[in-house]
Amino acid sequence: MNVLEEVAEPTSLETASCFLDNYLALPDHTMDARIAEARRALGASTILLGHHYQRDEVIRFADFTGDSYKLCRAAAETGARYLVFCGVHFMAESADVLAHDGQQTILPDLNAGCSMADMAEIGQVEQCWDDLLAADVRADEILPLTYMNSTAAIKAFCGERGGLVCTSSNARRAFEWAFARAKKILFLPDQHLGRNTGHAMDIPLAEMPVYDPWQLAGGIAPARLRSARVILWKGHCSVHQRFLPEHVDKVRAKYPGIQVIVHPECRLEVCEKADALGSTERLIQIVKDAPVGSSFAIGTEIHLVNRLAKQFAGKTIVTLDDTGCLCTTMYRISPQHLAWALENLVEGRVVNRIQVAEDVKYWARIALDRMMEI
Repeated sequence: MNVLEEVAEPTSLETASCFLDNYLALPDHTMDARIAEARRALGASTILLGHHYQRDEVIRFADFTGDSYKLCRAAAETGARYLVFCGVHFMAESADVLAHDGQQTILPDLNAGCSMADMAEIGQVEQCWDDLLAADVRADEILPLTYMNSTAAIKAFCGERGGLVCTSSNARRAFEWAFARAKKILFLPDQHLGRNTGHAMDIPLAEMPVYDPWQLAGGIAPARLRSARVILWKGHCSVHQRFLPEHVDKVRAKYPGIQVIVHPECRLEVCEKADALGSTERLIQIVKDAPVGSSFAIGTEIHLVNRLAKQFAGKTIVTLDDTGCLCTTMYRISPQHLAWALENLVEGRVVNRIQVAEDVKYWARIALDRMMEI
């Protein structure tokens, strides 16, 4: 299964790249008026989707802000023809999967990937499935589940084998759904979300081994594969894995009484020390609902933490790790890339279109639809 990235005629990748070089030589602030003018010219034909981790210089132009699934759903419900996704590659893929006929998804910079999604390549996952069957794990006793932060090919893999997609907010419901139908779960690609979810359901850590795609048979003995309840993929978020238990201890010592809230992509040891954990939307809601004077240390991407600190000036909001945790791939979407994509649309050229192959789209959509059923 292949996911195709296409640049529509009449602009070729080579020509488009040449045009882009002219934009990248200009300062960020010089793009503001050009972006605003292009948006006026495009009108309702185009919407901008901005993920929470996007830089301020870009997200301020967004029509919709949110996490990846929320943005994909919002885009599909509009009448816009062009969906300009200021996020990363797997998000644009998901938007294309959920889009209705006639909608086209654009990623301003094709280099804006996701390190977690890239840790589960479809060939490796297919090999993992073969390893499970070779260990006498029956196909009818295991279901593959994948986190939203995965490629369309991985979503399709799960959909074709009876599994589904989950978000960080409904991972437990996805696990419960799967265990009602099978004895085991193969969880992709974030080991921490899978471990945190299983641990909250009282599944022993010994029954949640980690499959390493770079080791023979994942580095797990066949007997342990047969006894496992959740097989975790060796993947992680490069931002959230950086948070450590000592960061929690340090921030509590520095700010007595502070509430520590973290994303479930963090390590289990960090989540156990936190006061609360939740999806990006949930973390925002916790801060929003808290009374003036509250204080929070948040374990998530630094752009969102800084934005919340500005938005809720009557509350003390700091990052859990004061060295900062930047999503470098999300940061690739710059004002220059956005202006370039929009001005090409004004001229009738679609650049950096993300187009998922039809067979992949079919099964990925089934996996996403199953999630909606729970």
